[in-house]
This record gives sequence, C-alpha cells and structure tokens, in this order.
Amino acid sequence: MIVGILAFHGDFAEHHQVLQSMKIRSLEVRTVEDLHCVTHLILPGGESTVMSKFLESTGAGKEIQKRVSNGSFAVYGTCAGAILLAKKVTGKHAPRALGLLDITVERNAYGTQAQSFEEEISIKGIRTPLRVAFIRAPKITKVGTNVEVLAKHNGDPILVKQGRMLAGTFHPEVRADEAVHTMFLRM
Repeated sequence: MIVGILAFHGDFAEHHQVLQSMKIRSLEVRTVEDLHCVTHLILPGGESTVMSKFLESTGAGKEIQKRVSNGSFAVYGTCAGAILLAKKVTGKHAPRALGLLDITVERNAYGTQAQSFEEEISIKGIRTPLRVAFIRAPKITKVGTNVEVLAKHNGDPILVKQGRMLAGTFHPEVRADEAVHTMFLRM
C-alpha cells in the first residue's frame, strides 16, 4: 500500500505525519506520474480554487477521475479535498470540482478563518468521539442516494462515503488523530 497525498498546496504535511505515525508508506503527489504508483489518494485541505487549477493544468484531475471510475484507488478529501470531489459546489468563487462524489458542497459555509472551531464528533464505525477542527469549512448541503453519511454536526453531514471515496468537511490531521485515516485505509 502506498498512499499519495496531493502536495501542491494545503496541509499535506500534516497528513504525511499521521501516516508516518501509522507506519504507512506515503508519497507526495505533484505530477500525473506520481499517481501511477499509489493505491490510495488524499486530497488535503487548503485553497480549493488553487488546487482545482493545479489539477486541471497538470492533467492530474483527469487521471484521478479515471482511477476512481475504474476502481483502482480510494480517495479521501478533507475540507478543500471534499469540495474537489463533489459533483456540485456552491458559494462565492466555486472552483471546478472533479464531480466524482454525489454531494453538493457550499464553500466556506461556516465563515472566515476567525470563525473556525473545534468540535467533538461521533463517527459511525469509530468507537470513541473525536475532537476535530473545522477551518473555513465547507458544508455538505445535499447527498445522493448512494452516499452514506458517517457523521453529522448540527444535523449537517460532515463525513460521507460513496464506494471507495471518503469526504470530510473537518481536519482530523490537525490533531494528529489516526481514526479517520484508518477507516480510509480499509477502503
């Protein structure tokens, strides 16, 4: 198993540290060629518009779409990564998403950086509640019929799964918690 982490922009280093603590081999993905040797891919938090332009300009977005469609790897998107996976994105300056996960996401729905917060959440399939960070978080406003909601905050989905795709609006990597990464690696 080799986990790729999109490493053009965002908090990819934090994901790498979590995987390293789990003794999981990871690779910083910066080119289409890097995608060819990974079994799993993490799309980290960061600026979704910048990441979208990178995916489009390098051809990495098309490669991810192809690999997800043929089932050859699993993908986990956190925050901006969840935005990139979505079929539809709303809000100001919505980026071009990959359109893979049957959800609608509202960009920066919880407000500005100053309105970021931490919360204790319960996740289906994980025994203990986790304390996670919501940083300029998106909000999942609609889920398709084939999407499983694994966690909610104030009634809104915050962690969803469809096939071999996992998307969360929060950052478990900021607190170096391994539980969600473990769930992802089992996909």
